[in-house]
Amino acid sequence: MNAVTTAAGTAQLVGGVALAPLLPGLVQHWKARLQGRRGPSPVQPYRELRRLWAKSTVTVEGTGVLYRLAPSVIAASLGAAVLLVPLTADAPALGVGHDVLALAGLLALARFAAAASAWDTANGFSLMGASRDLMIAVFVEGTMVLSFAVAALVAGTTDLRGLIAGTAGTAAWAGPVLALGGVAFALVAIAETGRQPVDNPDTHLELTMVHEGPLLEYAGRDLAYLHWAMAARHWVVLVLAAQVFVPHPAGGWAQLALLPITLGVLCAVLALTETLLAKARILLVPRLLAAGALVALLGITARLAGIS
Repeated sequence: MNAVTTAAGTAQLVGGVALAPLLPGLVQHWKARLQGRRGPSPVQPYRELRRLWAKSTVTVEGTGVLYRLAPSVIAASLGAAVLLVPLTADAPALGVGHDVLALAGLLALARFAAAASAWDTANGFSLMGASRDLMIAVFVEGTMVLSFAVAALVAGTTDLRGLIAGTAGTAAWAGPVLALGGVAFALVAIAETGRQPVDNPDTHLELTMVHEGPLLEYAGRDLAYLHWAMAARHWVVLVLAAQVFVPHPAGGWAQLALLPITLGVLCAVLALTETLLAKARILLVPRLLAAGALVALLGITARLAGIS
């Protein structure tokens, strides 16, 4: 294991576990500034996690094993996703591989566990949020697979390290194919991180909740696990966007040096998007994601037609 591999593995673990909550904190902070408000500090998510970790959990009457296991399953799924998503093409193998289809499965497992816990509690608002999340997930997962299919056709592999290497440099970006895949993945990133116009992370009105709905019955350490898992989802999605669907250099050291800047820019873009766009009606969200799938299909068609 050489120096760049060691550095990439260390940054992957430290970033995914410890620095992930900083990303949603930056989005909320910059969104507030764009709206003329002081807003929360970028480290506010850490304060929330510390506060929740000091509180006891709550057991809802009538619930069973699904309710108790859901936070652990969700946190474990996102923890495995953090290990799976490399930061550079030279990242080490951490025991879970680097296949993009395995990543889609881990994200789907976390979503299923949240929906199952909502059914176990039988809370009407939790069930409403879970059903909406599952409806959106059908389109999110399809668009995600298609956007990665575009990158896989360019790189010739579904291994994430190969995708980072295959989309690096200027040659891969000479044509429109990767740009089309990037547009599709941008919609996936907005949906997976629960941002407008798909969802509004600032609302606590039950009738409009999507991702927040299944969390209503949790408290204390269970809720801390769930909040960390959402932050880890931000990390996973934005790292993939930065290292696959945004132009990036070929060298491992250069990729590591540029990644924090790219992540900061992507957080700013999310904040700007939420400032400019209102939450869409729930029935319009599948149309938006379907449009992203069509863009990805256009990229696949262009690649198969010989356009680089």
